[in-house]
Amino acid sequence: MADTLTTTTATTNDTAVADAAPKSDVSIADALYGGKATEGQEQQVADATKAVEPDATKVDAPQGAPEKYEFKASEGKAFDAEVLTAFADVAKELNLTQDAAQKVLDRMAPKMEARQAQQIEALRTQWADSSKVDKEFGGDKLTESLSTAKKALDQFGTPELRSLLNESGLGNHPEFIRFMFRAGKSISEDRYVGQANGAAPTQGRPRDFASQAAFLYSKQS
Repeated sequence: MADTLTTTTATTNDTAVADAAPKSDVSIADALYGGKATEGQEQQVADATKAVEPDATKVDAPQGAPEKYEFKASEGKAFDAEVLTAFADVAKELNLTQDAAQKVLDRMAPKMEARQAQQIEALRTQWADSSKVDKEFGGDKLTESLSTAKKALDQFGTPELRSLLNESGLGNHPEFIRFMFRAGKSISEDRYVGQANGAAPTQGRPRDFASQAAFLYSKQS
């Protein structure tokens, strides 16, 4: 598939540009997506690259890659440094101009962001599904277990921790829930001993499944 992309750097009427661009075993799609790109991703990058190529038949058309690329992200966005380095290496091998390489990056950035969001959501779903069937706290015990875990989260959690769980989805991870569940059990056992010795009972807050422990942050049903 890399050969498909390398041939797009030249127009039909200008074989000299194609000859000047070294062939590469790594495609722009591989560089942008941080691994072996799928056929669909390769085609998306090939189309984007072809769409931004300068017309080599024009006298004033810019030719060749710069000594060093200077890529700019749109406002409020940031490019991963490793991805940019890999992309710049491939763009130079393909002899893309600064303008052409920037346009390819701009066109592919939304697709990359969407792909990344899909991967993160799939990971969160996988964590939640694993938690729901966990042998220690899942299955028929899930609702009660989450209520127990929430005791630890309520007592020891900070607003910053809740924000982290909300933004990252780590609150759905089975190992995080396991830790909070065990901590919650320890709290319950300590309170039970205290009450047996005459201590006043601790008033609990009303709970429901949607507000319990890590699943407070989950979009799953």
